[in-house]
Amino acid sequence: MKRIVLTGLAFAAVVAAGIGGNLAGVRGLPVPGVRAWFGVEPTLAAAESAGTGMVIYYQDPDGKPFYSATPRQTEDGRAFRAVRASEDVSFEVKPPARAEATVPASARRILYYRNPMGLPDTSPKPKKDSMGMDYIPVYEGEDDGGSVVKVSPGRLQRTGVRSEVVERRTVGRLVRVPGTVQLDERRISVVATRSEAFVNDVANVTTGDQVTKGQVLLRLYSPDIAAAGAQFLTDLSIGGRDGAVGGARQRLENLGLSSRVIGEIERTRKVPLSVTWHAPRDGIVLERNVVDGMKAAPGEVLFRIADISSVWVLADVPEFDFGVVRLGAPATIQVRSLPGRSFEGHVSLIYPQVGEATRATRVRIEIANPGGVLLPNMYADVEIGTGGVTPVVAVPDDAIIDAGTRQVVILDRGEGRFEPRVVKVGLRGGGFTEIREGIAAGDRVVVAANFLIDAESNLKAALRSLATPEAQP
Repeated sequence: MKRIVLTGLAFAAVVAAGIGGNLAGVRGLPVPGVRAWFGVEPTLAAAESAGTGMVIYYQDPDGKPFYSATPRQTEDGRAFRAVRASEDVSFEVKPPARAEATVPASARRILYYRNPMGLPDTSPKPKKDSMGMDYIPVYEGEDDGGSVVKVSPGRLQRTGVRSEVVERRTVGRLVRVPGTVQLDERRISVVATRSEAFVNDVANVTTGDQVTKGQVLLRLYSPDIAAAGAQFLTDLSIGGRDGAVGGARQRLENLGLSSRVIGEIERTRKVPLSVTWHAPRDGIVLERNVVDGMKAAPGEVLFRIADISSVWVLADVPEFDFGVVRLGAPATIQVRSLPGRSFEGHVSLIYPQVGEATRATRVRIEIANPGGVLLPNMYADVEIGTGGVTPVVAVPDDAIIDAGTRQVVILDRGEGRFEPRVVKVGLRGGGFTEIREGIAAGDRVVVAANFLIDAESNLKAALRSLATPEAQP
């Protein structure tokens, strides 16, 4: 019986010690004698006040600017501290602990209190929102009344904010339009007589044949040429004055005789009954309108010959793209009949009118035609390069926030500070946009998650407008 009583007293003492230790731990009181019981000297600290809401990220246990979206540990094995929604709900950079030690919160004047969830709601005195979260005080000096937005390092990492340095670069894009292959008008020649003539015989040349300059095309008889040739021989035989001889030669030239034929008359001192007509250039016979024995009227087209070693491509550029196409712009041409092959050229002319029906402007591109593979009236796919050769200030397209009536970029001022800046844009192409006014080369602009900072800037402006003098202490 005595042993049972002693055992009960011992158990009661252990329970009492446990309850006392628990109370001491909660209240932060020292617990003497624990070393004697367990051989250690514990240090019990008051439990830290826990935040509310879900865990939004994890921070280094020493308060260093190292964050993680998932639980992790430091190199020495300590777990990162969980930061909940109520502990970080503002874009504002929290003042360092040492700054608060030198400038107590009580010494700073509170301007007003703002909604912890970023809603456009302020209060002149402390209050809670519908979720029980305390409104955040805005101290004097924190709201500078400007457009600079401060973002905490943790939020920068979570939202994926990324910035790049503004550089000068060449900005351009390709204008893709349809076109057709046409002959170069300057490389087309017509064979015709300047007087009535009778065709004696025509060379074995047909439409589509390749001819060379000086090749014989036909032989004909012309009374006017015969009479002018006889006068030329008479002037030569009587030793006429240079003026008379020159006049007779000029008449022969006016009738279309080549210098080769006139030289032959002067050498043989005989006017041939049939005058030979030669090809005026290298090229392809486009038309043959002459047969043996026919009578040719003055000016009648007997042959049409075109040199196709160089051709034109006429492309129709829509009116809204017309402003970016310039003379000398590089162009690449592809035709569907020659897959995998392209031809390079440059814009040589921009026609001075816009088609009334198509609302397009025609441009001319001159390209070489090796082997004569490009034929007149072929359809072509044309790519015209735009943009100047001089580098301009440009930013990635993702850096532009287009609000319709204005375009904005977010400048990275460093140390978590950002400033929206209205800019004037120019050409776009290749993933970059020209900036004509607003920023300069060397500035840093936000290229990722910039719309979040822009939203916070707009919210900040709205809060300033809602914070009336009556609402501020």
